[in-house]
Amino acid sequence: MNLKTLGSISIVAGTAIGGGMLALPLATAALGMIPALILLVVIWAISAYTSLLMLEINLRCGVGDNVHAITGKTLGKVGQVIQGGSFLSLLFALTMVYLMGGSSLLETRLQPIGINMSNQVAVILFTVFFGGLIAIGVKWIDKISRILFSAMVLLLVVVVSFLLPDVSLMTALNNYSTTVASGDALQQLWLAAIPVVFTSFGFHVCIATIVRYLDGDAVSLRKVLLIGSTIPLVCYILWLLVTLGSLGGEAVHSFGGSLPKLVAALQGLAQSSIISQAIDIFANLALITSFLGVTMSLFDYVAELTRAKDDVAGRAKTWLITFVPPLLCALYYPDGFFKVLGFAAIPLVVMIIFLPIAMALKQRAQQLGGYQVSGGTFALAIAGLSGALIVFAQLMVALG
Repeated sequence: MNLKTLGSISIVAGTAIGGGMLALPLATAALGMIPALILLVVIWAISAYTSLLMLEINLRCGVGDNVHAITGKTLGKVGQVIQGGSFLSLLFALTMVYLMGGSSLLETRLQPIGINMSNQVAVILFTVFFGGLIAIGVKWIDKISRILFSAMVLLLVVVVSFLLPDVSLMTALNNYSTTVASGDALQQLWLAAIPVVFTSFGFHVCIATIVRYLDGDAVSLRKVLLIGSTIPLVCYILWLLVTLGSLGGEAVHSFGGSLPKLVAALQGLAQSSIISQAIDIFANLALITSFLGVTMSLFDYVAELTRAKDDVAGRAKTWLITFVPPLLCALYYPDGFFKVLGFAAIPLVVMIIFLPIAMALKQRAQQLGGYQVSGGTFALAIAGLSGALIVFAQLMVALG
């Protein structure tokens, strides 16, 4: 496995592991451990399948095309409008999520050293510094992602190794197979959790970029997507086990979706300042790696959509279009991390389930040959029904 393949795996996995890693305990705490783990595995299977479906479509349309061009070739202008609206809504929403989450953690990080800043200042600093990395291009983001992702995984191992001895597996499974709610309240918790878990596996936004980066090598790309999607699953399972198993479902549920409260509670379990720092740095790296993967894809898409030149002026214009809208939203809606992450599920479903199914059906009818994910029409139908359920869940949450 060469460095480009490893780097691509880190981009895929790092794009998924971010806000999702930190939001999952908050979203699933009230469901119980066993239901939460089952939900994770089911959503992972759907996400892995749809990523391979998107790979099939990408390779048949031609290496080098972005999602907008691929949709236009397959579904025409109407498909492009739907796809473009969904793609931009999704990436702007996710960028906003990471700006809000990153800024709140930045505030918490700086307070112990006597630096107190407003949320607005923290949002701007996070955007300028980490957003500025996006302008340097995918090759450098690849290198940076390898370093940050490796550091994040190492810290995850350290944190899990520290917290896991305090968790009895049987006790955790027994205690958290029961929920902290019942009836209509439990139903609402399920409806709220499903979109958040689905969005936590939303690495698909970088597939077109990765296909181009690996020159359309189907074998390597399939390996990248399967390994890259499985790493987040394993990390999420371990993370849920140690967070819910050590803090308790009721305690995590009582945080009300607050990332700083979750991080502070985990740090409270640490009897070592080194472990406490490891938890804090891990939380920051989880957001930064995902932020880089998502905004890299958004920057690439905006550049293609606006036909911006690859020079200083062109990249500056693309950067402003990429970051100013989510920055403004993050400045004036600073407490929406959990809600926005759930909302992102709707455009994500349209982009990575509904439209790919339509494109795959059209391409397969033309018998173009080449790589095709297994499962046939039955797998497409299951994916479509799953997407409809996710959209229904988010709409029910939004309506009340």
